[in-house]
Amino acid sequence: MTPPVLIHYDIGNGVTAFSTTRRGGASKGNYGTFNINPYCGDDEAAVAENRRLLAAELGIGADSIVLPRQTHGAELRLIGSEFFTLGSGVREMLLDGVDGVLTSLSGVCIGVSTADCIPVLLYDAAHKACCAVHAGWRGTVQRVAMKAVAEMRAAFGTDPARLRAVIGPGISEANFEVGQEVYDRFAEAGFDMAQIAVRHGKWHINLPECNRLQLMQAGVSPDNIQQSGVCTYSHCDEYFSARRLGSASGRIFTAIMLR
Repeated sequence: MTPPVLIHYDIGNGVTAFSTTRRGGASKGNYGTFNINPYCGDDEAAVAENRRLLAAELGIGADSIVLPRQTHGAELRLIGSEFFTLGSGVREMLLDGVDGVLTSLSGVCIGVSTADCIPVLLYDAAHKACCAVHAGWRGTVQRVAMKAVAEMRAAFGTDPARLRAVIGPGISEANFEVGQEVYDRFAEAGFDMAQIAVRHGKWHINLPECNRLQLMQAGVSPDNIQQSGVCTYSHCDEYFSARRLGSASGRIFTAIMLR
C-alpha cells in the first residue's frame, strides 16, 4: 500500500507539522485515497490501514494519533500522559464534541479533520507545546482560534507573541458563498465585515483571514503566521472539499507532533 503524501510546514525545530492530501492509502471513491477520519462514512478497514500508514510515516504507534470527533464548536481538550492509560472507549468519549486538541507530550500526533473548514496549528517552542484547531464558520464565529491561544497560555504559560502558527488548506473567499443568515452571524458576533466579507451577488466570507485576524488579536505576531494559500474547493483533486464532493467524502488531516 502506498504511504500518504504529506504537505509539511516549517514552523520550527523539534516539531513536525503537516496536512494530508488525497494521495496514498487505501480508501476509494470520494474517500480516495487517503482518509483517516472514522466519522465520515469511509470503510473501517481502509481507515485503519490509512492510520497505520500515517503512523509508520511518522515513526509512532497508531494509538499515538489523536483525532477528535468535531462538532463545529469551540471545545478544546488537553492531552496529558494519563490519556493513554485509559481504555479506547473512554478516550473516544473524551474526544467527542471537541474541536481543538493541545499537548506538551512528545511523540503524540494531534490533529483535526477538515474538508473546506480551516485547520489551525500552533507551536510554542519555548514551552514545547502545541495545539491543533478546527475552525469551521461556526467555530470561527465562536473565536475558537483565540480560545486556543488562551488555553495554551493557561496550560503551558505560552506567550502569544512567541507562538508560531499555520493556517492550513481551506475554502477561499472566492468560493465560500454564504446566505444572509451566515453573514449576520458574523456581524452580530462583532467581526469587522469590511475586512472579511465581499458581495458578488451573494456574500462571500474569507475564513482564512478571519482566523488570521483572530490570532493577531490574541497576540500572535503576523510575521509568525504561515498560510498554506490552498483553496480546497478549487483543488479537490488533491484535497477533500465537502462542497465539491458532498459530506460523504474524506477529510484532510492537519496535524502537529513534538519530536
